[in-house]
Amino acid sequence: MPFLYAQSLAATWLAASVPQRSASSEARLHGICMLIASQLEPTYARTVYPCFDEPAMKATFNIRIVHDPSYVALSNMPAIDVSEMKDENGSLWRVTTFNTTLKMSTYLTAFVICDFDYVTRTERGNEIRIWARKEAVKNGYVDYALNITGQIFSFLEDLLNVSYPLPKTDLVALPDFGAGAMENWGLMTFQESSLMYLPSDKFTSRKAMIAIIVSHEIGHQWFGNLVTMNWWNDLWLNEGLASYFEYLGATFVEPKLSLDKIFSDHVVQPVLREDNEIGVRSLSESEDKIKGSLMSLFDSITYNKGASVTWMLSGFLTEKLFIRALTLYLKEFSFLNADQDDLWTHIQMVVDAQDEVQLPASVKQIMDSWTCQNGFPVLTLNLTTGTISQEQFLNKKNGNSTNSYNNTWIIPISWMRNGSSQPLVWLDKSSKVFPEMQVPESEYDWVLLNVNLSGYYRVNYDQLNLKRLLRLLENDPKAIPAVSRFQLIDDVFALTEFGYIQIETALELTKYLAREDELFIWNLVLLNLVPENLESTLKNYEVYPLLKKYLLKRMLPIYHYYAGFIRENVDALEDDYFAQVYLEKLFATACWLGLQDCLNLSSELFAKWMENPEYKIPFLIRRTVCCYGVAVGSDKEWNFAWEMYNHTDTTKEDKDILLSAMSCAKESWLLYRYLQYGLSDALFSCNCTSIIILSVVTKDIGHRIAWEFVTENWPLLSERYGKELLHDVLKVMGRFVNTDVQIQELQVFYNTTLEEDERVATTLLLEFTKFENMERRELLTKVANWLQKNVDD
Repeated sequence: MPFLYAQSLAATWLAASVPQRSASSEARLHGICMLIASQLEPTYARTVYPCFDEPAMKATFNIRIVHDPSYVALSNMPAIDVSEMKDENGSLWRVTTFNTTLKMSTYLTAFVICDFDYVTRTERGNEIRIWARKEAVKNGYVDYALNITGQIFSFLEDLLNVSYPLPKTDLVALPDFGAGAMENWGLMTFQESSLMYLPSDKFTSRKAMIAIIVSHEIGHQWFGNLVTMNWWNDLWLNEGLASYFEYLGATFVEPKLSLDKIFSDHVVQPVLREDNEIGVRSLSESEDKIKGSLMSLFDSITYNKGASVTWMLSGFLTEKLFIRALTLYLKEFSFLNADQDDLWTHIQMVVDAQDEVQLPASVKQIMDSWTCQNGFPVLTLNLTTGTISQEQFLNKKNGNSTNSYNNTWIIPISWMRNGSSQPLVWLDKSSKVFPEMQVPESEYDWVLLNVNLSGYYRVNYDQLNLKRLLRLLENDPKAIPAVSRFQLIDDVFALTEFGYIQIETALELTKYLAREDELFIWNLVLLNLVPENLESTLKNYEVYPLLKKYLLKRMLPIYHYYAGFIRENVDALEDDYFAQVYLEKLFATACWLGLQDCLNLSSELFAKWMENPEYKIPFLIRRTVCCYGVAVGSDKEWNFAWEMYNHTDTTKEDKDILLSAMSCAKESWLLYRYLQYGLSDALFSCNCTSIIILSVVTKDIGHRIAWEFVTENWPLLSERYGKELLHDVLKVMGRFVNTDVQIQELQVFYNTTLEEDERVATTLLLEFTKFENMERRELLTKVANWLQKNVDD
């Protein structure tokens, strides 16, 4: 379903099937293009036609659409007849009749009525058509999608050994589609940006995004469409498996993408950050536990945890056995429904039929421990005794005593010793001794668990092993695989945040970074050391000059490597996916830390743009260049940014960048003027005022100015944006609240503007923020003390 699990749109195509006065004819007279598209997952089919709208109640569908003759109608199957009819007013209508569908769930029926054009190609008897606005088709914007769609279909057919059963597949690019993308059988729908690629764009990141999304929806043709979950409580069988195969398909058509790095960075790491609160649900729930809207199931647990657990399963079974089991499962349940036990049964059949892979328990016992329990484990290794223990990873700072949670998992542990991969071992109880992992204190041997993040868990090493890993990183970082370095850093910062280890331990692991050349690892480090929401407040602490000295010393090698490309030949980075995704954060941090070369580079590129408005600042660092071009400039640079913002040719993306950049000004009067401009009709009507206020309030010199502006103009702002704006502003202002006096100052204002219940909620918010700030100050004092001792290392 909705890729990115966005809000589903209710189906609105019913009007197209009922002859009435031709609104579209009138619309055409006024130059308006009309478009109707359906989105029926999860339970909107019932709002369109009478049906038993349950995924297990599969049926065949005969679909006929009556529509304006100047439009084309599309549905799941090919059209078999097109005729015309007149209604009682004498208006002419076209009737498109489609072939009977295969047996399928109601939520997959789909309809589009549009006046789009298409490009087409036939792959193994499957007629593939990509539909989009005529101009976009003519300019070649959907050619890339056409090139990869057939390849991904063939790749999955060959991999799974199950043929695609439809004679045609339409992919439609919709200008506005809240669901992101939808896998309707034979008629997939996409947000335009998910399907269109400008031929002039040399960089692979856009291609990669399109390949990932298209691959996800094609994966659903097997997992979801051919075999559907019995009910929504096992939605992960659709979405988790499609999210796993999306990366296999994308790296097949874009082989320069690194599968394990992208999967770890985009899928496993983000969900490990979310799946650790007591209230988070398990991957598979019993039906009676599903309360409220089904839309809440379309979340990162279903998608990312589902894909991560699938990745782990494929890893310990071997991909060969895993795919063999999936083929059995797909053939057994084609045009039917299944639950997760059916999948486990078919994997078990394959495991039982061979003797290469031995499991410590049944597939069901192993996998239920991952899908039917919430959260995940953290493993603790004692190198001296070779003992590994497990417990649920929970926030110890919240008073969560892990003793009260008896969750245990059956855990596959991939590991290496001194750089050599070792045979997989299993932890199937709360603690176990592994003699092969015992390393005496006198030796230099090191052990690494969960190599390349193959398992869905975190690892907590004892000080002995951590010291050895740290020594290894400083001498030879490449001895540890890149994904394992990424995971080591992510684990230590998460363990710090949740009270398992001290911040000093995590900081020790950053000493080697001058030798780290992987941008996705640097991005992770910077997100932990310089979180975006704290940039404005960190400058108020004594930690800033120390952090500046410590970090810049380590950042310079990778900064200069990429700055060289920016200055000399940015096109040489066209295949460097992570540079396109994460270089911005590296450069923004370098400028924020006051690196003179970064500030100079921003000024140079911004000046170049001012001299020639046709010049394009490299998109990899455009946001940073615009921000610091304005910051180190005067009103001249600011006025140019304002002029370009108002320029009719400026794209929406560049307008967003400029809207933010103008809040980077370092002179108070410019910020105040900017906020005043925000009240002008043009900006006020496009709802940009609140964006401007929130941009200014997050800047180190802007938060007081923005607060004064909000209080002075509250009647007007309140009428336009309501209490939500005040709530957002207060959340940011809260970062600067350290004393009761500061809270009272804010209270004076909102006591006169909010209702009593809102006042209580806001006071609680500020009290909580003050507590958070006190905790942060303690933490930053520890960081500052550590930096003081290590800044010259």
